[in-house]
Amino acid sequence: GNGATESGHNRPEPLRSRGVQALETEWSSNHRTVTARADNTPVFKIKSWRSKGVTLPEIFDLYKGIEVDLNVLPFCSQFIPMEVINHPRHRSICYHPSILPRHRGASAISWTLIEGDDTAGFSIFWADDGLDTGPILLQRSCKVEPNDTLDTLYNSFLYPEGIKAMAEAVDLVAKGLAPMAPQTEVGATYDPMLNKKQLQKIDWTKPAKRVHDFIRALDSTPGAWTTINGEEARLFGSTLWNGDKAPEHEIEVALEDRVGIVHGGGLLINTVDNQFVNVERIKIGSRTILASKFGQQSESTVLEFTDEEKKHIETLRRIWEGILKTDVDEDTDFFACGAGSMDVVRMVEEVKDNLGVTLQNIDVFMAPVFNEFVNTVVLAVRGVSAAKEIKYDAVEMQVNNMDLKFPKQLFINGEFVNGSGMPLNTVNPHDESVICSVETATADDVDKAVKAAKKAFEEGEWSKISARERGALLFKLADLMEEHKEELATIESIDSGAVYTLALKTHIGMSIETWRYFAGWCDKIQGSTIPISHARPNRNLTFTRKEPIGVCGLVTPWNYPLMMLSWKMAACLAAGNTVVMKPAQVSPLTALKFAELTVRAGFPPGVVNIVPGSGSETGNAICEHPLIRKLGFTGSTQIGQSIMRSCANSNLKKVSLELGGKSPLVIFEDADLQQAVKIGMGSVFFNKGENCIAAGRLFVEETIHDEFVRRTVEETKKISIGNPLDRSTAHGPQNHKAHLTKLLDFVKHGVKEGAQLIYGGKRLHRPGWYFEPTIFTNVTDDMYIAREESFGPIMVISKFSSRNMDEMIARANNTEYGLASGVLTKDISKALKFAEKIEAGTVFINTYNKTDVAAPFGGFKMSGFGKDLGQEALNEYLKTKTVTIEY
Repeated sequence: GNGATESGHNRPEPLRSRGVQALETEWSSNHRTVTARADNTPVFKIKSWRSKGVTLPEIFDLYKGIEVDLNVLPFCSQFIPMEVINHPRHRSICYHPSILPRHRGASAISWTLIEGDDTAGFSIFWADDGLDTGPILLQRSCKVEPNDTLDTLYNSFLYPEGIKAMAEAVDLVAKGLAPMAPQTEVGATYDPMLNKKQLQKIDWTKPAKRVHDFIRALDSTPGAWTTINGEEARLFGSTLWNGDKAPEHEIEVALEDRVGIVHGGGLLINTVDNQFVNVERIKIGSRTILASKFGQQSESTVLEFTDEEKKHIETLRRIWEGILKTDVDEDTDFFACGAGSMDVVRMVEEVKDNLGVTLQNIDVFMAPVFNEFVNTVVLAVRGVSAAKEIKYDAVEMQVNNMDLKFPKQLFINGEFVNGSGMPLNTVNPHDESVICSVETATADDVDKAVKAAKKAFEEGEWSKISARERGALLFKLADLMEEHKEELATIESIDSGAVYTLALKTHIGMSIETWRYFAGWCDKIQGSTIPISHARPNRNLTFTRKEPIGVCGLVTPWNYPLMMLSWKMAACLAAGNTVVMKPAQVSPLTALKFAELTVRAGFPPGVVNIVPGSGSETGNAICEHPLIRKLGFTGSTQIGQSIMRSCANSNLKKVSLELGGKSPLVIFEDADLQQAVKIGMGSVFFNKGENCIAAGRLFVEETIHDEFVRRTVEETKKISIGNPLDRSTAHGPQNHKAHLTKLLDFVKHGVKEGAQLIYGGKRLHRPGWYFEPTIFTNVTDDMYIAREESFGPIMVISKFSSRNMDEMIARANNTEYGLASGVLTKDISKALKFAEKIEAGTVFINTYNKTDVAAPFGGFKMSGFGKDLGQEALNEYLKTKTVTIEY
């Protein structure tokens, strides 16, 4: 109210609330009542103002005792006696959620939507004895968007703008400036309150637009209802479907006299005008679920609970009900009931406070249904991973003093399934025994995998989680890989012939590092703002967005099965894509074990799909699939050329290729000879020579050539060749029989052309695909073995004179390959000149094979293009979108 100050000057005092009326249910939780009590403003719980139509005198006396100047009312002023309405000096003003005189009544905004009005708003009027008929003080309006609902209009406009407008209205009243414009009866309507069930039923004789308007008008309370398969159901989240064709579907349901189609985006319903309405959520009884999951069986783990755990479940139920303000059963979906990110934070904190269990936000996102969440919490209490136990046809064996268990089926949409192709035997290179028969994918299987990946990218949980949450999943996967590293290294060893100790350190160790590196990048992928010329007199702003490409195809080689998968897939997923990956036909097992770990880490279905098979069928199907937008390949140059043609002819896929190499290692006379021998041997024999950056040719300065060769042969003879699982073994078998045959043919070429075979060159006389480390000297530049890649432990040595360094570099560059290179010298000038002039994607100086997850890796010329590893690898799996604004 207004009054005089101590100085005697009349000026308005601050307006103050004298009292707040609250319902019984609002006493402890309503923000208005909590704020009032904190401000020492009286709060009254008045159950009723009248009895049998007569104002209760004790209530009226209580009201008069607080001496108010103005009543500020929500809508429905007719429930307040006129004695109360007229008592204050300034009488009463009332908020009503419609543009009066249209849509008078308690369900005004619902009727605004039902009638398809393109404008909504609110009125603040002077209360009288009519039904919302008093003079208008002020009005505000907003546009109704096609998919606005009762909730969105209240949350975006009616609540926030209504509070501001009411404050403005009170100020106008206090200043004596408040207008009193009589309401016209032109266009006036009074609409019934939608509190009766028969008024909430969907009329399917209406066209799509009217049905959509009705459903959104009752969203999220009380909900428009119909029957589905004979059961009463309330529908929420309505949108008009674009197009006259239904998507592919799995389940049809009966909605009264029509059919509904359950699909990835919800429940699609055909209307009388042959259009479609789509709804996102369905409530049956107290259970709210995503419409896309209607009729599906729960895939969560079935646990047996102890009595103590049953008490925990009831605690969780109370937490959920406290947050959601609804009854909760085992199928209640947290987010379908309207929960948001702050509710997730509250949930995590309440679980921690009540049960002592520390969860991450992502645990809630990954288990949004109550029974799934219960399993997550109970397993966390037990100290067990909350991921569901995935089922597959297991290969079980006792190897390397451990029990191995791994899948042998395709991995599509989060499940291991049999393929349509002929199974292929995978063979242990050590003893040529069959490890198991692996299912293979046909083009139809690849199509299923691609569609699962597309759905996960566009509609699934993967598309909804934040970049930081995506990073948390990648970190969790890396932790699981480390937990299972001995098992992974053993599988890699028996499947590819990798020496176990090397597999543990490099094949698996670097894979883990790769996932952790790219996990850290997930929330650091960002665009930029760009200053551009303004369209004067207006101004402009341009910014870029870095976006994932979509479904990516990956085809990886057999030399580092898990590491090559990780180099490509970690960057791919960090960027937000989904993937269909074909491991090498001869070494698929670690990829399948990896797939199992993605489930245990909590990756949503469809994000990772692994389809073993042949390159000619499975690989080709990936290359040609029109829904795949990016292809990453590591392998031979010949196959890379074929892949590039397929990608161009299909849908012009983005391609990155890491192909063949003939990497030169140049050793100058000033190099430390002992170190040069060690580095030279490692550059060729590392991983049995099955190494894409292996030094395919050593150029040794003539002054040290003979001594270098002598020492190298001497050290090569000491290499321990044998069972890759033995800890003393340094050199294992070649990966597969065809490759061993190719190496023997390579040696024959060298001998035939006159190169001097001074060591090795033969298959060992024992079971398994063992090949002796081999050394050739006196190799000239025109020889086959000087030009072509062996991809095996074959050292090819040529002399050079340092008198003409440019000539030596020209010889090193005289190849169509440009993957890697190396130089050993104490002269920094020579080293830097070599690094500048050599045509290779990687240059090693006084080292070799020193790759790192943070350093970009990729070749030039016919060794391909694009990068694995480092920040640059992310660009292979991102697209840049430019956005320009004028203002």
